[in-house]
Amino acid sequence: MGVRARPDTPAVLKRRRVRIFDREAPLGYVLLVPTLVVLGVFLLYPFLFGIWLSITDSELGALGNFIGLGNYRFEWRNTDGVFYTALVNTFLYTGVTTIFKFSLGLAMALLLNQVIPFRRFVRAALLLPYIIPTVLSYEAWRWMFDPTFSVVNWLLVHTHLAAYPGPNWLGVPANAMAALMIVNVWRGTPFYAIAFLAGMQVIPVDLYEAARVDGATRWQQFTNITLPMLRPVLLVVLLLSTILTFADFQGPFVLTNGAPYNSTQLLSIWAYQWGIPGGAIGLGAAISLVLFPLLTIVVAGVLFLLRRPE
Repeated sequence: MGVRARPDTPAVLKRRRVRIFDREAPLGYVLLVPTLVVLGVFLLYPFLFGIWLSITDSELGALGNFIGLGNYRFEWRNTDGVFYTALVNTFLYTGVTTIFKFSLGLAMALLLNQVIPFRRFVRAALLLPYIIPTVLSYEAWRWMFDPTFSVVNWLLVHTHLAAYPGPNWLGVPANAMAALMIVNVWRGTPFYAIAFLAGMQVIPVDLYEAARVDGATRWQQFTNITLPMLRPVLLVVLLLSTILTFADFQGPFVLTNGAPYNSTQLLSIWAYQWGIPGGAIGLGAAISLVLFPLLTIVVAGVLFLLRRPE
């Protein structure tokens, strides 16, 4: 007769579980489960549901029928031209503001990385645009750009930079887009500055000291030490800012809501106008997903650059 195997005792099972969790790979997967569940519930499911809505004729409060690419064809065949206006404005708005935010943020980070008076106070004050709620700050800017009570116009007139009563900021198409960009740059520049400053803080000081000993100028130190060492931070910040600016909604909605005459119309606002007040939630979802392929390419390109050795 064969010998019957002795069942594992609780102590043996406990040791076996300990050996499993001592390995990095199984432990890593276990620790990732809560995060994956949260991402799946709050990100993946809404995204997939949005894709489904974009290929249906759903209306607000009622799921519709499958219509394939009908919503997308409606966008591209839009007879009043609002879609193309919103598309161009979105690229213009994102491109111009990103250039200014990047340049000003890098300059501010370089300044705050030096020993200057009240440096800690200035660093703390840099976060003020993020402390103020978005809607409240944009409402304040709308008052500042008001043609009758404009603080901006008062300064321009009293410094002789503009004739009385000053430009009509929100009533002229070009001025309205400029005002929208100015407020976005004001709100977004601190994000760049803080991120760049954090990256500069971890650059070894020995590199700059060795460069000065070798006779390198400030510009040479900046181009050969600061920029290469900041490369990962620069790419990540540019990626996040580009995505957030493409999808920016609260500020433009409060400040102009696409006015005047759709001259500041963005895809985010147009999607809202069709989906919520207009009730065509399927078309609104399709409009919001127009830039998804482009943003996917941008994300893939940035990840490739991050992985590529310098």
